[in-house]
Amino acid sequence: MSTGETTAVPPAAPARRPRLTDRQKWLIAIAVLVVGFLLPLRGLLRSQGPPMEEGFMLVFPELVLEGQLANQDFLHLYGPGSLWVLAGVFKAFGTSLEAQRLVALLQQVGIVFGVFGLARYWGRTVALGCGLASLIIIVPPIGLTALAWVGGVALGTLGLLTALESRRAPPDPDGDDRRGRRLALIAGLLFGAALLYRLDLVVAVGLGALVVLRGMDPARTRRLVLGAAIGVSPYLIHLATAGPYTVFKGMVLDPVIYLRGGRRLPIPPPPGHLDGFLQRAGAIDQLDWDLPTLRTSAQLTVWFFFLLGTVATLLLVGRWLTRRDPGAFTPRVVLAVAFFSVGLLPQAIQRVDSAHFAWVSCVPVAFLPVAVYEVLKAKAPRLSARRRSLVAGSSVLVFLFVVIPHFTWRTYTDFVVQTFGVHRIAYEIEFDGRRFYYGRPDVADAARPLLEDAARISEPGDRLFVGPTDLTKTPYSDAYLYYLLDELDPATYFIEMDPGVANRDGSRMADDLASADIVILSAVWLDWSEPNDSRNVGSDEPVKVLEEQFCLVGEYDGLYELYERCDE
Repeated sequence: MSTGETTAVPPAAPARRPRLTDRQKWLIAIAVLVVGFLLPLRGLLRSQGPPMEEGFMLVFPELVLEGQLANQDFLHLYGPGSLWVLAGVFKAFGTSLEAQRLVALLQQVGIVFGVFGLARYWGRTVALGCGLASLIIIVPPIGLTALAWVGGVALGTLGLLTALESRRAPPDPDGDDRRGRRLALIAGLLFGAALLYRLDLVVAVGLGALVVLRGMDPARTRRLVLGAAIGVSPYLIHLATAGPYTVFKGMVLDPVIYLRGGRRLPIPPPPGHLDGFLQRAGAIDQLDWDLPTLRTSAQLTVWFFFLLGTVATLLLVGRWLTRRDPGAFTPRVVLAVAFFSVGLLPQAIQRVDSAHFAWVSCVPVAFLPVAVYEVLKAKAPRLSARRRSLVAGSSVLVFLFVVIPHFTWRTYTDFVVQTFGVHRIAYEIEFDGRRFYYGRPDVADAARPLLEDAARISEPGDRLFVGPTDLTKTPYSDAYLYYLLDELDPATYFIEMDPGVANRDGSRMADDLASADIVILSAVWLDWSEPNDSRNVGSDEPVKVLEEQFCLVGEYDGLYELYERCDE
């Protein structure tokens, strides 16, 4: 019998938000790195490139496709690997600035995800901090230029990661070790490919590999050595086609003996001024950075000592961890990265400017959060693992932002805002379907009529010589002009011009000039000034050839001069 009372219905419990799986969290960390590359990408693709370095990385692969050989037919100071890869890309997709820059992007991605992979043994937060630090360091120096060093470091870092994975890969339950041996073979191939890009990476690759191989299963060791031998074997083709002495001279004598005096800078970099000419020129149009910080030159000095201290720290922490637990895997990772970084250091010391510091710091400085994490774990045991990861993962990013932002965060931010059309300082030079971006409007304005006149007075297949207006000094070259005037053949071995190499007594530059049909001389770099041998006056033989055999066609705003043979 009803009493008229109602029974209260309890409210439904709020639905629980589904938690992200571990896999989803890792995917988010990877997505953050991808976004980190995407934000500045449009700005990078439309930014000014280094006229000589990006110029010859556009020209050299085309010459390879035409059958020419590095070291024999044109000066190239590094291994042939990067040129062969770019030549293949150009063959498949056509020669373009964009294709070259996308290859450069892949090289940077390889470094960042290599560092991310090496740091992932310490968890997502630390790994993400390491990856972002590497990204902030490696993107700014010269934008997207597919230089051999960056590609070689990417291959070497990925090789180190794969070798470590090979070492820790357990055999299958039935005792089959195919996975471990396969990873070892891939690691060796990556190491060999790194040397094919830059032979001087042999120290970094060798030191890192020795740490990994010590105590490693003999079968896996043999596979890694086999892979390295296969990866480096294309040098045999290069030696056979270009000639042993020609290769030795181009890859050892020219960069180590003849070039070094004209490129080195005082060590350490002085805190009161910038010595590097390109460093000074690049600082003119930088994005305003109103936050209080050290002056630019002082930041470079701090970076130099911080880089050395970072490598020393990784060595000490790696050794400490290894002694504490000799059989553990993660201490070996730290030690392997530390020794790999020692092998990278000569690149930072040979020319102490921000680009060379970045090309080295992208591994050891970016990996420093791992060392910070291990020290905190030992010295601050009450700190929770989550907080320890946050502090370690953000440590280097904060340091870069506060102490050396002008070479890292500011330039990265500059590319990001350029992506959205703000602070664009690149001026397009387009000719015959090809484009290049220059950072000075006066140079771009002068180059356009120059290119038209050069095409007008020449025929396809004619020989073009590009050099400085003062041929006794060869500190730099507007090599991008060879790329834009693609129907003309380079008349000189010295498409890349370096002081003490192109202008030294007895060089072939005068004979090369005499073989040219038209000549373009650039005054853009006439005020080049550095405290090194680039100030030295070299051979005047090319000047005599120019005066005796060539007549002036036109001058372009005091920046370029165009000549043709007087008998034309």
